[in-house]
Amino acid sequence: MGEINASNQLFRIGELAKAAGISERTIDYYTKLGLITPEKRTVKNYRLYNPETLATLQRINQLKQEKYTLEEIKETLERCSIVEDHEVSDKLSQLELQIQKLEREVNEIGPMLQGMKPNQAKAALSRILPKGAACMESLQIFLNHFTSM
Repeated sequence: MGEINASNQLFRIGELAKAAGISERTIDYYTKLGLITPEKRTVKNYRLYNPETLATLQRINQLKQEKYTLEEIKETLERCSIVEDHEVSDKLSQLELQIQKLEREVNEIGPMLQGMKPNQAKAALSRILPKGAACMESLQIFLNHFTSM
């Protein structure tokens, strides 16, 4: 993928596609889905995108490689767009997607565990139980701290 444009210049669709390493059709598709939006249009109706759009495209590509659906990516981008600090927004986005991934994996492993003998399932789960419990407690403390503000 291309580097993020250091200046505040706006990209036309072809320039953005080249900088992001994706096709113009993909840019069109993402625009139609609402994953990205043009900053403005020229007199000749060309769409112009800001440098932050390139960063968004890079994040979308990364999340697609991690097997997230475009719908999951869109929901995450929408929720995190209300946070003005991009670093915080990125971290929250990553955390939310990791939680979604864990939920999928738990749903996948449930039937596998049910097919095991009870002692085998218990032994398999005993390895992750302490870390899982600690993670859930940390997440609960974190959420309680910020939701009680």
